[in-house]
Amino acid sequence: MDKNTILGFVLIILILVGFSVLNRPSKEQVAAQRAQDSIAAVQKTAQEQAAVAAKNAAQVASDSLIAKNDTASINAAFGPLAPAGTGTEQLFTVENKVVKITFSNKGGRLYSVQLKNYQTHDSLPLILFDKNESNFGFTFATNNNRVLSTQNLYFEPIGISQNQTVTDSPKSYTFRLKATNGSYLDFVYTLAPDDYMVKLEVKGKGMESVLAPNTDRLELNWNAKIRQQEKGRKFEARYTGLFYKYIAENVNNLKQSGHDEQNLPNQLQWVAFKDQFFSSVLVADKAFTSSTLESSFDDNVNSKYISECKAKMSVGFDPKSTAATSFRFYFVPNKFNLLAKYDKGVDNDKKMRLTKLVPLGWGIFGWINQYAIIPMFNFFGSFIGSFGLIILLMTVVIKFVLFPMTYKSYMSSAKMRVLKPQIDEINAKIPSEKAMERQKATMDLYRKVGVSPMSGCLPMLLQLPILIAMFNFFPASIELRHQSFLWAKDLSSYDAVITWNATIPFITTYFGNHISLFCLLMTIVSFIYTKINMQSQMATNQQMPGMNIIMYFTPIMMWFWFNDYASGLSYYYFLSTLITIAQTYAIRSFVNEDKLLMQLEANKKKPSKKKKGGFMDRLEQMQREQAQRQKAASSKKK
Repeated sequence: MDKNTILGFVLIILILVGFSVLNRPSKEQVAAQRAQDSIAAVQKTAQEQAAVAAKNAAQVASDSLIAKNDTASINAAFGPLAPAGTGTEQLFTVENKVVKITFSNKGGRLYSVQLKNYQTHDSLPLILFDKNESNFGFTFATNNNRVLSTQNLYFEPIGISQNQTVTDSPKSYTFRLKATNGSYLDFVYTLAPDDYMVKLEVKGKGMESVLAPNTDRLELNWNAKIRQQEKGRKFEARYTGLFYKYIAENVNNLKQSGHDEQNLPNQLQWVAFKDQFFSSVLVADKAFTSSTLESSFDDNVNSKYISECKAKMSVGFDPKSTAATSFRFYFVPNKFNLLAKYDKGVDNDKKMRLTKLVPLGWGIFGWINQYAIIPMFNFFGSFIGSFGLIILLMTVVIKFVLFPMTYKSYMSSAKMRVLKPQIDEINAKIPSEKAMERQKATMDLYRKVGVSPMSGCLPMLLQLPILIAMFNFFPASIELRHQSFLWAKDLSSYDAVITWNATIPFITTYFGNHISLFCLLMTIVSFIYTKINMQSQMATNQQMPGMNIIMYFTPIMMWFWFNDYASGLSYYYFLSTLITIAQTYAIRSFVNEDKLLMQLEANKKKPSKKKKGGFMDRLEQMQREQAQRQKAASSKKK
C-alpha cells in the first residue's frame, strides 16, 4: 500500500467520522446553547407559571360556577358554547390491524395512540403518546368576545361506543361541539381497516352565529412529548426532532438538540414529531400558514421523554359553509417502502415526501440507498428470514461490485513497491535541498513506466459514497429493529456483552458504559488489515512514521466512535474488512512482482504517448510554477 493509498484510506476514515460529527456542536457552542437554554428556561418557566396561575384561577372560577349551578355566569363565560363548558371526560377506543387509538370527548381529541405491531426496547406496548402527553385543538374568538379552545370543551360522541374494531371498510366517528342555538362543530375521524392514517374533517353548521364576525381562520395547536422507545437514549436522540415541509418544497427540521423555535410565514404542507423509528405526522389538505414551531430536548437521562414538540398554526375555515376543513394524521413506523406508497399516483407538486423522515443521507448517499441498497435489502429479505445472513449476502455483493477498484488499488500499490528501489536511487543522487528536481525526476520515472501516483488513491475515494451510504442505512432501517443475530439481540442498537454502572471520566462520555462485541471485532479486524498493509510496505513506512501512527490509531478511534452505534453497522464493517483481507491475499497470490517489474521496464522502451492536459501534465506544470516562484523569492532575498 503506497503513500497515496494510505492517504486515501485515512481520508475515507476521517471523512466518515467527520460526516457523523458534522452536526455535533463544539464545547463553546454547547456552553452558549446551555446559557441560551437557561435564559429561555427561566422565561418559559415564568410564562408557564403565569399561564398555570391564570388557568387555575379560571378553573377555580369555573368550579365555583358549577358548584353554584350559576347558569348565568356559565353563559357569560362560554357564550353560545355554554352547553360544552362542563361535562365528564369519556374515553373511546378504536383499533384496526395496525393502530389502536383512544379518543376523548374532552376536546374531541386523540387521547392515546399505540402501534400494535411494535414494542419498546423492554417489550412494552409501543405508545406514541398517552393521556396528557399530547394536546390537540383549535382556538377561536366567539361573538361575545371570548377566546376559547376546543381542548377545554366537551364534545358529544355520535355513533361511537367504548370499544370498536375496524375490520372490513373505513368507519367514521363524530364528536360534536354543540352551541345553544342549534349550531355545532363536528370533528369527524375516519379510520381504514389496515392503515396508519387517520382522517380528520372539521365542519360546522351555523357557526357564523357562534364565532366572531369575519372569522375565516382557526388557530390550531398541537403538541406532544416524544417518548424514549429504544435502548440507546443518546443514539435515539440523534434521530429525534420536529420536521416540516413547505408546499412543493423539500423537508426541513428544527435543530435536533437543546431548544429551538422558528416562525414560518410560508405555507406548510405537514408537520411531524419524529423519533428514530416512528413519527406522528399532521397533514393539512389546504396548507398551514403563520406557523410557530418549537422543540425542546430533555437532558435528563432518567426521563422517559427525549423531547417535546409544539406546533401553532393557522388554518382556513369558513363558518358559513358546510364544507369540511380536512387533515390527515399519520402515526407511522419510519419504513421507506410504507411511506413511499402514500405518494403513489400523486402529482409531483402535491407529494408529501414522507420518505424524507427516513435519514438515508443527502445527495448521492441517499440515492445509493434508495436505488441500490434498499432494493437489494428487500430482495434478500423476501426469501431469507435471518437479517444477519441478509447483511452477509449484501456485503458479499457490494464487495464483488467494488472488487475492480480493490484490484486496481492493489496493483497500484504493487507497482509503487517494485519501483521503490529506483525511487531510492533518485533520492540518493539528488539531495533533498533540490526537492523540485527530485520530484521532477520521480514524475519522469512514473511517466516512462506508465504509473500514476494517484491511481491507488482514487479507487478508494470512489468507494467513499457507498461507505457513507451504509453508515446512514443501518441506523435508519426499522427492519433491523429488535432483530437478533448470534449474541446481538437488536441489530438496530448496540450489542453490549459487558456493561457497568460506574461513571468513568472520559470513558463514559465518549465510549459509554458498555462494550459492543461486533464493534470490538470490527476494531480488531481493522487493526489486522492495517498491520498487513503496513508490513507489506515496511520500507516505505519508515519514511512516514507519523502516517504509521495515524493508521494504527484509526481503528482505536473507530472503536470509541462506533461503540454505541447499531450493531448491524459494526457487523457490516467487520464483514467488509474481513472480505477485503481475503481479497488482498487472493490478489497477492496471483500477482508476480518480478514479472510486474519486467513489464514496467519494458514500458520504458516504448515510445512515450504523452497525453496533453493529463494528470501528469498538470502535476508537472504545477511543479514548474512552484519552482519558478521559489526561484523568484530567492532572487528577491539576494
